[in-house]
Amino acid sequence: MSFCVEPLTGTHAQEALAIYQAGIDEGNATFETSAPSWARFDAARLPGHRFAALGPDGKLLGWVAASKVSDRRAYAGVVEHSVYVHPDARGRGVARALLDALITSTEAAGIWTIQSGVFPENTASLELHRRAGFRVIGTRERIGLHHDVWRDVVLLERRSRTVDG
Repeated sequence: MSFCVEPLTGTHAQEALAIYQAGIDEGNATFETSAPSWARFDAARLPGHRFAALGPDGKLLGWVAASKVSDRRAYAGVVEHSVYVHPDARGRGVARALLDALITSTEAAGIWTIQSGVFPENTASLELHRRAGFRVIGTRERIGLHHDVWRDVVLLERRSRTVDG
């Protein structure tokens, strides 16, 4: 599959939120139950650290975006990310290319840690992250309710090899 990676912008809003909703509907991607408005999505994510994968036809195949974990100065080099790929584009290197773009942009900005929480049932995401250099920090047991069921979350992090932190 041929695709390119570019910054995720408002021109991708409708497709990005549809891909997000598809992941939500599958049940193992997030505690969220519906995608936010683009304004809310946009406000919560760092503009320099979000990317879109586009097919040759210009169709959005997936996205990755990072958010600050805290406004405290001590956490200035730590972000949390999400990566979502359209169901029809999975298994073709899209998510890995998006993660690689995120890693490059965060390291260039002096960010030393990228973290994420993944449901243990989402084995494809756990394997993707392992291959991209993330490590398991631990499992947060029964951390939140999802459709009236307590869910665990595996906490992952990737420490930069080039940024001191």
